[in-house]
Amino acid sequence: MAIKQFKTESKRLLDMMANSIYTNTDIFLRELISNASDALDKRHILSLTDSNIKEDDPLIRIDIDKANRTITISDNGIGMDRKELEDNLGTIARSGSYEFKKDLSAKDEADIIGQFGVGFYSAFMVSDNVEVLSRKVNEENAARWTSDMDGYEISSAKKDDYGTVITLHIRKNTKEKKYDKYLDKNEIRSLVKKYSDFIRYPIRMSIDSYDYKEDGKSEKVTKDEIVNSMIPIWKKNKKDISADDYDNYYMQEYYDFAKPLKTIHYKVEGNTSYTALLYIPSQRPFNYYTSDYKLGLKLYSRGVFIKDEAKEIVSDYFRFIRGVVDSDDLSLNISREILQQDYQMNALKKSVDKKIKTALENMLEKERENYEKFFDCFGSQLKYGCYDGFGVNKDVLIDLLMFKSTYEDKYVTLKEYVSRMKEDQKEIYYASGESLETIKKLPQLEKLLDRQYEVLYFTDSVDEFLTSVIREFDGKMFKSILKGDLDLDSKEEKEQLEKKNEENKDLLEQIKESLKDKVSEVRLSSRLKSYPVCLVSDDNLSLDMEKILKQMNQEGVKANRILEINPDHELFAKLKQLHDNNGDIGEYAGLLYSQALLMAGLPLEDPEDYVKKITGLMLKAM
Repeated sequence: MAIKQFKTESKRLLDMMANSIYTNTDIFLRELISNASDALDKRHILSLTDSNIKEDDPLIRIDIDKANRTITISDNGIGMDRKELEDNLGTIARSGSYEFKKDLSAKDEADIIGQFGVGFYSAFMVSDNVEVLSRKVNEENAARWTSDMDGYEISSAKKDDYGTVITLHIRKNTKEKKYDKYLDKNEIRSLVKKYSDFIRYPIRMSIDSYDYKEDGKSEKVTKDEIVNSMIPIWKKNKKDISADDYDNYYMQEYYDFAKPLKTIHYKVEGNTSYTALLYIPSQRPFNYYTSDYKLGLKLYSRGVFIKDEAKEIVSDYFRFIRGVVDSDDLSLNISREILQQDYQMNALKKSVDKKIKTALENMLEKERENYEKFFDCFGSQLKYGCYDGFGVNKDVLIDLLMFKSTYEDKYVTLKEYVSRMKEDQKEIYYASGESLETIKKLPQLEKLLDRQYEVLYFTDSVDEFLTSVIREFDGKMFKSILKGDLDLDSKEEKEQLEKKNEENKDLLEQIKESLKDKVSEVRLSSRLKSYPVCLVSDDNLSLDMEKILKQMNQEGVKANRILEINPDHELFAKLKQLHDNNGDIGEYAGLLYSQALLMAGLPLEDPEDYVKKITGLMLKAM
């Protein structure tokens, strides 16, 4: 039969697969074993509903022929007919498993871990020719698919039993790669242990060992043995699992190059019995905030796969958690709809959430550095969890929240903040901004720091929304230093400020009139120290919230702006002198307002006019 050529797109993808997609060539064996496991799953599923399909003892086998430089991976799974070889292997990245799963009802889904698709072509990373011999169950004829990467050929063949045999002709060594290692039985055995130890079906291969005779001489003996444990890691006793075992399973399962930050392995017995192996990643996945990110945990019952992305068993505010939950109490034939409503699922979710929260609390208390690393990655998720649903989960999460603050610029919990509050302090002070650097330059911060009040830095967009929901902590209300009156002054100081405002009433009104509707009020303030002016808002919408809402395209929303002036600043004295001499203060009022806008991180309403006025003043001074 004539050789068929791969399509241009398929050929390009095949070249990428063989040369660049995977830098770790070892994984070819994992992919092919997963495909074999997939085929065994399919045969098992069909045997449950088709009496004509008999199930042999499931087996995956690996054979190495060093002389002929071949590795053979065989299985007695469902097999493929000629058309399926064409469809699944002739078209790169088409997944036979995906099509198979689409045809199943929810109750028939199995743990189909492999796909004839891109993964199969990882074989070409280590081989220059691949042969697939397959016979589908209940079919008399077999077929052979062969390829050297340039094209492929499909022909009729003979095969005594059902299943698939994949033969790889291993490449010769190059300067960069030593392919001979894949012809070493011990190397292949170690790769099976590393990547496929928990495949549920036995993986057999011939292993060389040495028997010692009575005379002290050794004799090489080849034994056929199962090289994988077939026990899922979460089913093992914790004392038999090393830290490397936990890390390797996580990195293999989730394709993460970094070790997890925290591993949580536990067993619960009771009304809802289950075993869980959960991981907190050490870094946020690049697609964490996209629709491509896979939420939830893997759900098993008695070691049998039920569903992936089981969002029903973990709350969304813990969506960063990865791992497995395996319960003995769930029925294998429950559908996805019943899973979402079943009381057992609710009990399971409540228990899993509780364990995750306890683990985070322990990290916070005993592994502070690790917890801060976690919070850098996923702290915003906890904040959104507090805010979501009008604060329905705030009591669950609030003790886990952290904020940077003026206290050594380090993370603090709300509990720690309250424990350090001054005796006369009534509220929890915070300042919002795009970054720590921006907040630290706020004029409103000076007086608080001068009086040694601690201020929380709010740099997440959710932070101000959060305070509108949680409102208080331990009886202390949250208070923005950019809003309203901070009420920091003594009775005498308040009376003195009130007197200054009354004495300068005409000047303040003239400034307000010149600014027209840009501000609702102009007043002298005691909150400023070295800065001449600042903008604040009333106790409703804050200036920072205005910026956030505008970024969300809510253009009509505007904070009630108040211009505060420092009565002790030299600039105010000059302004007062000009007013007393009947001078025009309109131009200077505009400049003051523009300065306040810039310091608040708000855009100038007319940058060109601002530049002209500054230029004019500079020319006058020269």
